[in-house]
Amino acid sequence: MIQTLSDALAKQGYETLTPVQEAVTDPALEQADLLVSAQTGSGKTVGFGLAIAPTLLGEATHFGPASAPLALIIAPTRELAMQVNRELTWLYGMAGAVVTSCVGGMDTRTERRALDRGAHVVVATPGRLCDHIKRNNIDLSSIRAVVLDEADEMLDLGFREELEFILSEAPEDRRTLMFSATVPAAIAKLAKSYQRDAQRVATAGDTRQHSDIEYRAMVTNPRDIDNAIINVLRFYEAKNAIVFCNTRAAVARMTSRLTNRNFSVVALSGELTQSERTNALQSLRDGRARVCVATDVAARGIDLPNLELVIHADLPSNSDTLLHRSGRTGRAGRKGVSALIVPPKLRSKANRLIGGAKLKVEWAEPPSAAEVLAADETRLLADPSWTDPVPEDAQDIVARLTAEFTPEQLAAAFVNLMRARQSAPEELSEPGVRDEGPRKAFGPSVWFSISQGRQDGAEPRTLLPMVCNKGNLTKDDIGAIRIQPSHSFVEVLAASADAFVAAVGPDMVLEAGAKLTRLDAPPNLDRGPKPDRKPRGPKPDFKKPQRDKPRYDPIDAAPPAEAPRTREKPRAEVSDKPYKPSAAPKGKKPPKSHKTERSPMKPGAKPKPKSSPAPEGARPPRAKAVWTKENREAAKAERPAREGGDKRTDRTPTGKGGAPRDQSASKKRAADPSKRFVPPNKRGKAPGKGPNATPRRKP
Repeated sequence: MIQTLSDALAKQGYETLTPVQEAVTDPALEQADLLVSAQTGSGKTVGFGLAIAPTLLGEATHFGPASAPLALIIAPTRELAMQVNRELTWLYGMAGAVVTSCVGGMDTRTERRALDRGAHVVVATPGRLCDHIKRNNIDLSSIRAVVLDEADEMLDLGFREELEFILSEAPEDRRTLMFSATVPAAIAKLAKSYQRDAQRVATAGDTRQHSDIEYRAMVTNPRDIDNAIINVLRFYEAKNAIVFCNTRAAVARMTSRLTNRNFSVVALSGELTQSERTNALQSLRDGRARVCVATDVAARGIDLPNLELVIHADLPSNSDTLLHRSGRTGRAGRKGVSALIVPPKLRSKANRLIGGAKLKVEWAEPPSAAEVLAADETRLLADPSWTDPVPEDAQDIVARLTAEFTPEQLAAAFVNLMRARQSAPEELSEPGVRDEGPRKAFGPSVWFSISQGRQDGAEPRTLLPMVCNKGNLTKDDIGAIRIQPSHSFVEVLAASADAFVAAVGPDMVLEAGAKLTRLDAPPNLDRGPKPDRKPRGPKPDFKKPQRDKPRYDPIDAAPPAEAPRTREKPRAEVSDKPYKPSAAPKGKKPPKSHKTERSPMKPGAKPKPKSSPAPEGARPPRAKAVWTKENREAAKAERPAREGGDKRTDRTPTGKGGAPRDQSASKKRAADPSKRFVPPNKRGKAPGKGPNATPRRKP
């Protein structure tokens, strides 16, 4: 191993390497492409940092001046990329390496200036790295090694095209290392396309997944899921905890619920900006926040040193997601707990997820309120502050407290202060009892009367909080509530009746002036027999009129044949007489279409000949001219030539007799504006003015 890297590991407290780190640093694999599968939390980041060091440094122990990058590290999410950047920064720090990052959500101009100044290693997300390559902001000609961290997750997120583009732009003689928790068929195909004789390194093998993680599946009533999560957080009191939800809306709701219960909470989801997500993780690292509510965007590669508890508020979609979520704890030899909140209806799904992940899970119920208080007492008694010496600046106040208060008072004050800083545990119902199921037997009870009824707007939802708040009762101490027209009855558990009366006070008055009265016997809630109804008259003998048609069976018999339809008016009889139109009315001429008979000729009249002969010496009728090419030319030649030019070119207007027309009068009329036509909507305006006036020509 290179000496500068060995010194960096010793400075960080590494005494021995993990199995995956030892496998990838084998001298036989020094220049080979690798396809590595290892479970989460096994130290893969330091492993590929050690694996590519000989390729980047060679025989040297320090890097030269930074110019074009020598290695590309590609991660699926921004948080994982930033974490890899931090790990490689301390690993290569003594060797003088410059490590820069290019991730989405950050300023591209700042990243471009950092690339222009030079870097040895670039850690990037696929989308942002493709943008820099297409804009020629990064030079890949000197790349010696490319590492794909969490390659299966990048393919699941849809980065296949980006990865293929990046690998095609890198030099062909590079080393390509793929690290993944699982190796599906898509990863194997990608490795075959872009790796050269890749060596398969598998360290997960037959070892049990996450041996340092305690898995617990807690069956919870659906209405108590949030309360169960609160009790789990209070029972373990982990330094850091992550609560996983499936949607952003669930993250927002759970964050607000835990914040109201006095937990220091941060949210982590895809709708947050990069700066908000970075600040949330930093709050968990420096202790300002203790609980992180996140979606699966935080399930890959996030490494929190004090993360001891993972809660699955919503069951994951598959076994791989379950492993990656749980892998946030129990890292690098540390112990952790992974708790699954399972409603009864989803127990079969939880069994499938656990079986697919090959995990050993302990089934139990969530911690009850009594178990949480017992755990608080154990932590209180084991607190090292009991044996720590008294600080010098606190000796005076300690002496004063011991002098003024008894030991019982000091112990009570200490317990009260401790509980005030923590959220109270929740009472949980049995997981097998459904919300709409029957209630258990209430037991011995005492009835009370309240001087408010239905006429006063009293309802069970208003009386229940009134009685509980005034009498220091819980909903389990209240039985039946019966609303009457002028008053109401409330059933209270007999064991709590005396305390209820003492809390209300001697005046026995509740809120809004409602008077409370204790009854010696249960009230008679029987409403009595129902009043008799007035007798109704006899039923009318009404029968549906029968059809005139006889009934028949549509299967065994055919319907009867109907009589043929006849016209209401018979057609007129056809006459043999000839048609004679009717006479026209008086004063009107018959229509032209009617043919009338001619009146007979007068006696002695001669019939008019069809055509009379032409008189002698008359001009014979003119024959119709047939125009041909020859007679057209002849007619043109016989036509007298016009004086002053040809007809087609001479456009001088002529008057009667062919004399030239005098144009002076027409020119005068045209020059006179008053003679011009003015549209009706333009009348009354001076010519040449207005928006629609015709522009005048310049002289």
